[in-house]
Amino acid sequence: MVILKKGSKKLLNAWAFYDWANSVYTLTIASTIFPIFYSALFLDNVRSIHFFGFEVKNTALISFVTAFTFFVITILSPILSGIADYIGNKKLFLKFFCYIGSIGCIGMYWFSLEHIYVSMFFYFCGLLGYWGSLVFYNSYLPDIAYSEQQDAISAKGFSIGYIGSVILLIFNLAMVMKPNWFGIQGTEQEAAMFAMRVSFITVGVWWLLFAQYTFYHLPKGNSQEKKVIKHVLLNGFKELNSVWLQLKDDLKLKRFLNAFFVYSMAVQTIMLMAVYFGEEEISWSNSNEKTMGLIISILVIQLVAILGANITANASTKYGNIKTLIGVNVIWMFICVFAYFVKTPIEFYFTAAIVGFVMGGVQALSRSTYSKFLPKTDDTTSYFSFYDVTEKVGIIIGMLIYGAVDQITGTMRNAILFLFVFFLLGIILLFRVPKNISVKN
Repeated sequence: MVILKKGSKKLLNAWAFYDWANSVYTLTIASTIFPIFYSALFLDNVRSIHFFGFEVKNTALISFVTAFTFFVITILSPILSGIADYIGNKKLFLKFFCYIGSIGCIGMYWFSLEHIYVSMFFYFCGLLGYWGSLVFYNSYLPDIAYSEQQDAISAKGFSIGYIGSVILLIFNLAMVMKPNWFGIQGTEQEAAMFAMRVSFITVGVWWLLFAQYTFYHLPKGNSQEKKVIKHVLLNGFKELNSVWLQLKDDLKLKRFLNAFFVYSMAVQTIMLMAVYFGEEEISWSNSNEKTMGLIISILVIQLVAILGANITANASTKYGNIKTLIGVNVIWMFICVFAYFVKTPIEFYFTAAIVGFVMGGVQALSRSTYSKFLPKTDDTTSYFSFYDVTEKVGIIIGMLIYGAVDQITGTMRNAILFLFVFFLLGIILLFRVPKNISVKN
């Protein structure tokens, strides 16, 4: 295999192509078909389930299981990133999480309320695989791209990810809406549910197969290979502590991470729970309109997100990363307030379009801004592990708060409105990021 040079077009494209491979998980399972499938398992008048001795609201259960998964990722990723850094093979762990996630998606074919514990385990594996792999995938960015290339290639990754995920989603939706075209028999409801189960398999297979192109071209890492010994298991936590100590002398990076922690908490919570909100809180005339409406809204989000990611990247070039992020967070604040009053499908579609516009932009720009702010070092895995741990802890807190408010008040509207506070605080913290830095902000 030919080792590609840093900054080469082929290497950049190979890295970005992993977004094409794994984004089908976020669209089909996290955002679209699984939420619809999961909601369809419950009767309209029975929206709770017994789980470990507690009666839990169905949407709150997903929030709590998601929070637990991110807790596991938060503990596990520093251990594995420490090992990856020690043996010089971060690609090994990128593959590991990719395969765990793919198997989890395929296993969700058997998801049922009767076997809720096994079902949630497969959901757990899919979520663990997706987010766990991002720790190592993101850490490659400063290794494969120069500073001036990072905004563009980060945005390109998100853009082709949206395109790829929409292509597979259209195929899966065709199966769900017209199962007879694919030889799927049974009543309308039975055929649609079976088609959804099959779609989970297609996600796992797509993710597994297309990731191979990325795996083929990415380098292993920066260090010489070494044998793993016992003390290495704690290296990741030692490296996180080392990064934490270095942040005390790097005010720019420290304040950006503080802001990122707060606003990302709200962003990820909204993205993970948006379809559940639409399914439960919007006044659909019937189940068919609900299914089609949720599908249309997600397609709108994905298509607008492609435009949003690129506009945000261009805006960062003109106005700077921090100012652009402040503007994006202002839009997120508007979304939280507006969503509290949304009741009709038309209003939900409008909200979805605005979410799509800022969704890709805030993710891509946050990742590239952090990469730009890093000190010159070969130890990018530790810094991106710290970045991902920051994000995951935020998601844990966000999902727990969201689930608790949903469980206690009985409505997700109050939970969405509560997230307004985090965007406001994020904006305040972004204003505190020093301006005397090497990139325009």
